[in-house]
Amino acid sequence: MDYELMQLPYKYDALEPYISSETLQFHYDKHHAGYVAKLNELTKDSESASYSLVEHIQKSQGAIFNNAAQIFNHDFYWLSLTAKQTKPSETLQASIIEHFGSIQKFQEIFTQKAQGHFGSGWAWLCAHKDGTLSVQTSSNAKNPIEDSLVPLIVCDLWEHAYYIDYRNVRAKYLENYWQVLNWDFASFNYEHYPEFIEAMQGLKEFPSFKYQ
Repeated sequence: MDYELMQLPYKYDALEPYISSETLQFHYDKHHAGYVAKLNELTKDSESASYSLVEHIQKSQGAIFNNAAQIFNHDFYWLSLTAKQTKPSETLQASIIEHFGSIQKFQEIFTQKAQGHFGSGWAWLCAHKDGTLSVQTSSNAKNPIEDSLVPLIVCDLWEHAYYIDYRNVRAKYLENYWQVLNWDFASFNYEHYPEFIEAMQGLKEFPSFKYQ
């Protein structure tokens, strides 16, 4: 099968002034689209061409893993952002307070870990199989699915996600990330937890890719 570039759920200028139209165009049209084109090239006429992105993350290695995981990570990132004002559901808010103390404390922990991550990568809010929550960072294309964790939201820490707008000041980018975070998406993911566990067995796509 051919892997397809996910359609952005908003216009290029929707996240301004926090993320510019120019950043979105370069990030989505060049970087994200490049991973899709490369994965199609790498898997053409191969058995792995039928794998879902989740299956590639679980089974593939090298360049195929890197490009498939980066497609998944970017899909998840775009859905983690919104131009709307959102807030966590009561269920997710209660869990965040249980595990971090407060929404504000969670944001502080997430920001600190994201800021402290060396080099390119991602910052995630994850749910474990026992229902506990944690903040994780991963390098390059790595993804928490590899560790059987369920991602709820992600922040892209590669410089191309923020360099046009913030140059090398990752801290300012992270500060403004909270202005466009899609809490509805995070809540949807948390409340569809059983389907995510199923998805991690390679049975189907992550249900949140149908969220919009």
